[in-house]
Amino acid sequence: MGGSILVAIFNGGPPGVIYEFIVVSLFYWTIAASVAELASAIPSSAGVYHWASVTPGLRRGRPIGFFAGWWNYLAWMTGLASMVSILANTLVQMYALNHPGFEIQSWHVFVTYALATWLSCAVVCLANRIVPSLNQLGLLAIIGGFLVTVIVVTVMPGRDGRPPHATSSFVWSEWNAAIGYPDGFVFVAGMLNGAYSVGAVDVVTHLAEEIPYPSRNIPIAMLLQYGIGFITGFAYLVSIMYAIHDFDALFESSYPIAEIYRQATGSAAGATGLLALVMFCMILAVIGLNVTTGRTLWALARDGAAPFPSILGRVDSSLQMPFWSTVISAALVTVLGLIYLGNTTAFTALVGSFILTSTSSYIAAILPNLLTGRKNISYGPFHMKGWLGFVVNGISCAYMMTWFVIYCLPYYLPTDAASMNYSSLIWGGFTIFIGAWWFCGAKNGYQGPKTTGGLLTEAEKTR
Repeated sequence: MGGSILVAIFNGGPPGVIYEFIVVSLFYWTIAASVAELASAIPSSAGVYHWASVTPGLRRGRPIGFFAGWWNYLAWMTGLASMVSILANTLVQMYALNHPGFEIQSWHVFVTYALATWLSCAVVCLANRIVPSLNQLGLLAIIGGFLVTVIVVTVMPGRDGRPPHATSSFVWSEWNAAIGYPDGFVFVAGMLNGAYSVGAVDVVTHLAEEIPYPSRNIPIAMLLQYGIGFITGFAYLVSIMYAIHDFDALFESSYPIAEIYRQATGSAAGATGLLALVMFCMILAVIGLNVTTGRTLWALARDGAAPFPSILGRVDSSLQMPFWSTVISAALVTVLGLIYLGNTTAFTALVGSFILTSTSSYIAAILPNLLTGRKNISYGPFHMKGWLGFVVNGISCAYMMTWFVIYCLPYYLPTDAASMNYSSLIWGGFTIFIGAWWFCGAKNGYQGPKTTGGLLTEAEKTR
């Protein structure tokens, strides 16, 4: 959240950051509930791709599921790329904080980005057995890092000659936005940061064939994910907003959270320490995203929805994980990183692309379920009965379709080629690729998703 705050800090200042996070969290609760209901009914590593193949019915399920699956995979790919870019920026900024004469170049970020991508891929491929332990460590690290950061940025301002905390009016009511749009639109556009922070709705669903009792445990995991995420996210945002004493300095920084930490602690060393906590959590998050991205491509390939299914849909018998789908995903993420060398708004474009592709996949699964009267699936333990399911599904779809358009608009006015919002271009290119693959390669041979028993069963087949 801290690493992506640059998306929202210009859309209203501190009040915008906080209120936008609250509102988008409420909307994403409806999306999470809709996804959890489908995951409880159809627990599958294919996730959204499987559900979107079922909810529209037999006639339309095959093409809709195909598009949903690819949108979902591309969402995880751009999500991984954006998270690696945050990690790379954090590492470069940590160096720059302690070397005042160092001038950050785009290639510095890209080289760090590429190293982080492939090192995390190597961990997933070569140390697959310890990944569950790393996930547990990640949860502890996030909670521990949250507590340390909140305590430090709350206690240190105003001590030993440091500037005091920001005023409550600055944090809660002083609107700061000069991006050419009316204030109301600035607010809804700034919700992109909140959507990115909480938008990984289906992450745990892709492990459905590797955990016990997924119909029950996946909805529980999603509830914990969003409950803990909202509480810690809100507390974190409030604490760092109170630590700001020079708001204009954030506009001069390419990485605002580093400047906020420097202002809070009064030193480069203190900011470096807090960034190190962010870095450690992001390293573990990147490893987890590598797992999800690789398994999503594997799920598509094993059903014939991806090119080279005999390779990408195969689980390595010795590593007991989908090696080639993970490696190819890392290669594609590396290619996406090249955007940094030619576009100053690259990170925001990746964030926007993640939101557009992920919401497209969710709409493809939830909207048909709503339009068909929610009658094409047999519900599991988590079921929103009666009118509740229609209301929750309806709100989630209305939100996603409305904000899909908003997130395609320029970030500020007037705009030019360097500052244009290229998220819609990336989404359009992805969708054209999916359509071309459907009509040229998959339409006749692709049959739809199937659940084959999980990674261990697939590994046994290759022995």
